[in-house]
Amino acid sequence: MEKPFIFDQLFEKQDFSTVPLGKGEYENCTFRGCRFSDAFLDNQNFMECTFEECDLTNANIKHTIFKETFFKGCKLVGLRFEDCNDLLMSVRFEGCNLMLASFTELSLKETCFIDCTLTQTDFAGADLSRSTFAGCTMENTLFHSTNLEGADLSTAIGFDIDPSINTLKKCKFSKEGLIGLLKKYDIVVT
Repeated sequence: MEKPFIFDQLFEKQDFSTVPLGKGEYENCTFRGCRFSDAFLDNQNFMECTFEECDLTNANIKHTIFKETFFKGCKLVGLRFEDCNDLLMSVRFEGCNLMLASFTELSLKETCFIDCTLTQTDFAGADLSRSTFAGCTMENTLFHSTNLEGADLSTAIGFDIDPSINTLKKCKFSKEGLIGLLKKYDIVVT
């Protein structure tokens, strides 16, 4: 059965955690102040959509497509982005809480994370080459076999990245941020 095509719609202050969002292909739609926490967003298609001030905590996004999707000021706690359909996946995050979110093994080249909380976020095996982490907080964020080649972490804080198990060629760090590359060595820097 073909999914309905929903174009250029504004969804404002709706609670989709109790009444699910209908299955469909959403293009150029805006979701503003909506609640999706613990909701089933599986098998949805979002193309060129914007989510503003939405709560998607622990939503099921299995097999969902996010193509050119912008999340602004959203609560995305515990989302498992690796469960999405990663074909054509392109996302941008600004002012979002991505605590405990997971991007394991995803290709997220040139992805922007601006002023986001990435505490305990899992980027193991992800390709984040040429991505930007501007003003992000990254305490206990997992980087393991992660490609950060050419990424910009110059204004990110709190990260702990082991250069021996991650690709960091041409990655940008501030002088203050270099301590985040040395934590495994238990070095005291004064």
